[in-house]
Amino acid sequence: MKTFSPASWLLCTGMAILLLLLQSNSVLAQVDTIRLKDKRLNTTTLKPGMRQYLVYFQMPKSQKTLRFWLWLRDTKIETRNGEKVFATSQHWYGSDSISYRIVYSVNRVSDFSPIYHSETVAGKNKSFNWDANKIVSADTVAANALKNFSLDFTAPNFNWNLDIETFEMLPMATGKTFAINFYDAGSGKPNYIIYKVIGSEVVTTLDNQKADCWKLFNESEYKGQKATETFWISKKGHEFLKEEDNFPGGFRYKVKMPGAAANLLPKFAK
Repeated sequence: MKTFSPASWLLCTGMAILLLLLQSNSVLAQVDTIRLKDKRLNTTTLKPGMRQYLVYFQMPKSQKTLRFWLWLRDTKIETRNGEKVFATSQHWYGSDSISYRIVYSVNRVSDFSPIYHSETVAGKNKSFNWDANKIVSADTVAANALKNFSLDFTAPNFNWNLDIETFEMLPMATGKTFAINFYDAGSGKPNYIIYKVIGSEVVTTLDNQKADCWKLFNESEYKGQKATETFWISKKGHEFLKEEDNFPGGFRYKVKMPGAAANLLPKFAK
């Protein structure tokens, strides 16, 4: 059996450690930390307008049933206190009034920093004024169920309720990994969430168009088990086209509807 001298062993060990360090640095170099101060998001790719999605759940234990929503996201550019902002409204329509939810968020056009966020779920409202160093309950909203809430931040963060819009502004590229400082208003604390570009795929949209997309992937823990999310973002238009989620006990899908699927409610509302 071939033996090594102490000097040879040290040389080989040192080379192995150096190789591991180089590989580690290479991996670390691929992580893009998305912070507000760096202004890494390309806000010009976020296009105003109404977008509609079919959101549905499938459960292996209930294969003959389907839970679904029609999800409307309407983004407008407005002027608030002398500066340009994105005003995003979300409406979730389900099979009954209990499942209906409405969300309204305001973000600066310059860097997508949150200013205001309000959501009503199951009839209960939570509204917040959002700043770079803290978030507080909007006590001027009479129906606010979370009054006197306040949380100081160690760093500015992004609104996790607008993850889809955030993804559309990311500088996507092969092999990239993003660490995004997200916060879900009124719940827990801000945290860096990891999303990886795991490849490309051409998908066929519901209006029979072909779109070459980046696949963005997240892995997390749900009820003590692994859960995954995969998002398809078109390369050409930076549009979120679909999502597939795998969690303990079921699957969730979001699919962008074609423009012909109009929201008729305003047209017939009196």
